[in-house]
Amino acid sequence: MTLAFFSTLLHSSRPLPWPALLVLLLAGCLNGGEGQAPDPVVQDYAIAYVKRPLPETDPDARSRDVFSAGGDLYVRDLASPSAPERNITGAVTGGQGDVRDLEVSYDGTKLLFALRLPQIENADPDEQPTWNIWEYDLTEDRLRRVIDSDITAEAGQDRSPHYLPDGRIVFSSTRQRRARAILLDEGKPQFTALDEDRDEYAASLHVMNADGTEIEQISFNPSHEFDPVVMPDGRIVFVRWDNMGASDAMNLYRLNPDGTGFELLYGAHSHDTGTDDEPVQFLDLRLMPDGRLLAALRPYERTGFGHDLVTIDVGAYGDDQVPTAANQGLQGRAQAAVTAFEVLTGEGISPGGRFAAAFPLWDGTDRLLVAWSQCRVTEAGRLLPCTDERLTADGAEAAPPLYGLYVYDRKENTLLPLGQPEEGVIYTEVVALQPRDLPTVIYDKSAGNGLDADLVEAGTGVLHIRSLYDVDGVDTAAGGIAVLADPAQTTADQRVARFLRIVKAVSMPDRDVVRVRGVDFGRSSAQLMREIVAYAPVEPDGSVKIEVPANVPLTLSVLDSDGRRIGDRHENWFQLRPGETLECTGCHDHDSGRTHGRRDAVTSAWAGAPATGQPFPNTVASLWANYGESMAETRTRISCLTDCAARKPSVDLVYEDVWTDPVAAGRSPDAGFAYRYADLATDAPVSAECQARWQAGCRIVIHYEQHIQPLWERDRGADTCTACHSRTDAMGNPRVPEGQLELVSDPSDQQSAHYTSYRELLYTDNELELAGGVLQDRLVQATDGQGNPLYETDEDGNLILDGSGNPVPVMVTVPVRPAMSVRGAAASSRFFDLFAAGGSHAGRLEPAELRLIAEWLDIGAQYYNDPFAIPAN
Repeated sequence: MTLAFFSTLLHSSRPLPWPALLVLLLAGCLNGGEGQAPDPVVQDYAIAYVKRPLPETDPDARSRDVFSAGGDLYVRDLASPSAPERNITGAVTGGQGDVRDLEVSYDGTKLLFALRLPQIENADPDEQPTWNIWEYDLTEDRLRRVIDSDITAEAGQDRSPHYLPDGRIVFSSTRQRRARAILLDEGKPQFTALDEDRDEYAASLHVMNADGTEIEQISFNPSHEFDPVVMPDGRIVFVRWDNMGASDAMNLYRLNPDGTGFELLYGAHSHDTGTDDEPVQFLDLRLMPDGRLLAALRPYERTGFGHDLVTIDVGAYGDDQVPTAANQGLQGRAQAAVTAFEVLTGEGISPGGRFAAAFPLWDGTDRLLVAWSQCRVTEAGRLLPCTDERLTADGAEAAPPLYGLYVYDRKENTLLPLGQPEEGVIYTEVVALQPRDLPTVIYDKSAGNGLDADLVEAGTGVLHIRSLYDVDGVDTAAGGIAVLADPAQTTADQRVARFLRIVKAVSMPDRDVVRVRGVDFGRSSAQLMREIVAYAPVEPDGSVKIEVPANVPLTLSVLDSDGRRIGDRHENWFQLRPGETLECTGCHDHDSGRTHGRRDAVTSAWAGAPATGQPFPNTVASLWANYGESMAETRTRISCLTDCAARKPSVDLVYEDVWTDPVAAGRSPDAGFAYRYADLATDAPVSAECQARWQAGCRIVIHYEQHIQPLWERDRGADTCTACHSRTDAMGNPRVPEGQLELVSDPSDQQSAHYTSYRELLYTDNELELAGGVLQDRLVQATDGQGNPLYETDEDGNLILDGSGNPVPVMVTVPVRPAMSVRGAAASSRFFDLFAAGGSHAGRLEPAELRLIAEWLDIGAQYYNDPFAIPAN
């Protein structure tokens, strides 16, 4: 250690406690001279770390395809400043490759990491080396790539490896093995899908054997998933980028090693926990010996290549200040600072420096290995330690970080150096090769052993929602869910939730597969492209239990009796594995701040059936219940005594009152109805086979030109919609379109890739008028905020006069609001009100047609919903 380094520590605005400085000084003096006392920092375990030149820029956390030349893996046989370091990967990388995502085996003898070989000069991106998983055996001093085959190894970008307790490896990869196979089932070519920003290939979780064989995809988010950690109970916790629509946050999820048991674990309402409540993410997960998680707390784009450190109690909390149902009343927070340092998570000079890596020691001492840079400023070209005066001085600038490796003692708040920091060098990973407790082994489920064999064969799982009227554990039904469930007290028309729609993400290819332009999405690309896979009726108590496709990202919408979405879109993807049943208590109100998506977050607000062997109150006796069942559970259980027909969804919206007992309820059953694609006179957006019998591969794919435009052009006996909604009459004479709306299929003069009708329905347009036989934009005089007329002025602000000496008015076009909105059918009332009873267009569109328009709007009003339907451009 140099005196300059200790001067930096001594002059910090928040100096370390004296005991820490004493140990630091002693460690610096004991530099290996003959006959001196043993180094007090020496421990009986090896450490490993990744060291690299300080990059020019710090990548955004959302970018996983990051390569920074010069990163290598180093090992020291002892955690001591005097222990020599060995470059483990240098012979492979030549000092020009990259190493990331370092992990250690449970017995402390092996290291897993991602390695990428050096860039190939002048090679195309798809010819560059990929990230591969490598392993180093400390005992045998052996380095190997886990996947031996070059062809298999180069088939994806593999990162974030972690040992499973059964000897396998879980990792993050762009391989998308199962997702690519499902593309074939959908009639599409196999390709690697992009993330929802369409910037990089999406990385999902996979597992493989220790020898790199039997690779299996276990998660199916359209955007990245990474940093898996195995908890003591054997479940995998990982970081998932929730990036649908308006969502953009990295939350913690968990699942079993076979992909079952998927759920949101932590963080959806915990992101405003950075410095000054700024938004942060939870990254670089590690397991603490006490079962909590250690995480890097940082924004997507961080400062100084570092972050703060927090522990997260995910066992008792679903969000920072929201305990789980079993821990209600618990005081405090889930997140706790790891150190006493004042570390800023955002921009600015951080008084307590910043951390680049951390790893807890499993020796009972409550210590961590850390890569830390002290606070420094640049003043008159000099690098100086931070002081209160320097931090507040005008023009104070943060100096480049100076990262070193330390042992941090949480009890004493002390730092012990493991070597002298080097200018221009950063340590991005560090681990101790210590034995750790082996987590519980969770064995993969199989057909007949934890999974429904019939569902496995069908490629489906089952979604069970106890009640849609249960919102965050609160019964929100008028009079209560029990009243809604009782046909003697409530009719079907009095129930808000009538159908459930299941929606699937469409995999987005890169431009080498299909060129998808922004215009191909239509009015908005926020929802990208969507497919509808199924519909199911909602039972009187708000419950649903239906089959849904497995191994695909799904979301859902609750619909009213017209088949239109109620409320906002559900902007989270869920998944099921074949044969699995996913249980949900109910719905979630994001504004409530309550934890969402976690099974133990709340207690169900619906008690279900009051007795076993009896029907629900005033319902038919044949649908007898078991105690506590939802109505959907009862109905599907009885149905599955034969063919499980009640569990099968449909591509159609079909309602039938199977519950009301006329005698007990004192009234007739509610009238049934259906909106069927077979009732359309135009092309249906789904195959006839799927209309006849739903199966896992069924997809409702709606394109504007193919499915919506024909509704406007359909001959309805008297006329077509386009006969009135066009710029010319039957004789070809110009005229103002009815309602200032054109529904013709001519290319739009605003965007030739769209029909005029699409632009007219979804974009603001100018009001037209017929003047002297010429159709033109109508102009009116502009007014200011107080309604006063405006006139043209020159550059000096003087009125401009016409030839008669009169001021020249400022003339502007008159906007015409669009009749439809990409926010959904409920936001498109200007259109649907025309066709309601008493509306000017009542009866002009058939119920099945209105249903088709509504579902198209609800999923985003895209122009195309299949990249391969886009004409070559």
